[in-house]
Amino acid sequence: MKKFLSMFKKNKATGKRNTYLIMGTIITGLIVIIVLVGLFYTPYSPTKMDSSAKLQGFSFKHIMGTDHMGRDVFSRVVYGSRITLAIATFTVLIGAGLGTIIGAITGYFGGILDEFTMRVVDAMLAFPSILLSLVFVSLFGTGTYQVAIALGISFVPSFARIVRGEVLRCKNMDYVEVARLQGVSDLRIIFVHILPNITGVLVSTIMIGFNNAVLAEAGLSFLGIGSQPPYASLGNMLSDAQSYLFSRPSYVLGIGATIVLMVLGFSFLSEGMKRWK
Repeated sequence: MKKFLSMFKKNKATGKRNTYLIMGTIITGLIVIIVLVGLFYTPYSPTKMDSSAKLQGFSFKHIMGTDHMGRDVFSRVVYGSRITLAIATFTVLIGAGLGTIIGAITGYFGGILDEFTMRVVDAMLAFPSILLSLVFVSLFGTGTYQVAIALGISFVPSFARIVRGEVLRCKNMDYVEVARLQGVSDLRIIFVHILPNITGVLVSTIMIGFNNAVLAEAGLSFLGIGSQPPYASLGNMLSDAQSYLFSRPSYVLGIGATIVLMVLGFSFLSEGMKRWK
């Protein structure tokens, strides 16, 4: 806990606070709190329709207005944020979990396994993650769980490449050599000695992963191949709202602003982690 709180103190060398980390924590924390509160309470049911209240603007009654079916946009944004964050979390768990294992093992042992794995990784990284996700979605099908798996697999190469580079940097350091001389097993050296020492880079990469996962999920759902009704993610809500971009911009604004804030929060957290010493 003390180590975590120290991240928000002034840097002794520069005398400055980590503004990126502070802003990222505030923005992301606010979104997470709203989503958690939304598990127990929202002003209206996300699915409740009111034909007399279609496409209303911002008001005290509906702080983000209403959609084309008279549903409260704020309640749906809270619900949709939960779905989007859940998919992003599973995406990062799959991508970071498999990518870390693959990158750590290939980087540590090297040889033919490393060469072959990295050529496959390079080939996958040659494609944009959203395009790679489309390939996996075509294999697994559309839906919330399928999209999480597809995105998770498409994120594995980037995590594997970064972790491999860090393991290559660390595997010949003194503390690793000492562990070898003491007869410590290779797997223990990887997972007990090396990986804890690259936590900073890994956490920063995970924050970037959340950032990219939110955008990728929103993009897939916007195209209609992500989360499907009755589940309302931010992406498919934005897809519904695009027809009213000019006639009712308030309908789009709340949804779009939520996506932007999510991405901004994770971007600030990632940058803050990089700058923390």
